[in-house]
Amino acid sequence: MSFRNQCILGLILLAIIDAVIPIPFAVIILLYVLIKKPDWFREMVDRVYNGI
Repeated sequence: MSFRNQCILGLILLAIIDAVIPIPFAVIILLYVLIKKPDWFREMVDRVYNGI
């Protein structure tokens, strides 16, 4: 499974969890990424767009 598919699967799982448990996990993760700007997120975005 490619990294892009893994990311899509992870987002789908987050959406399902968010639908079952009304705690906005996606928003919490988004806020963390926007505030802390972790290196792992930048690397993940590079991997998705460069097809690595």
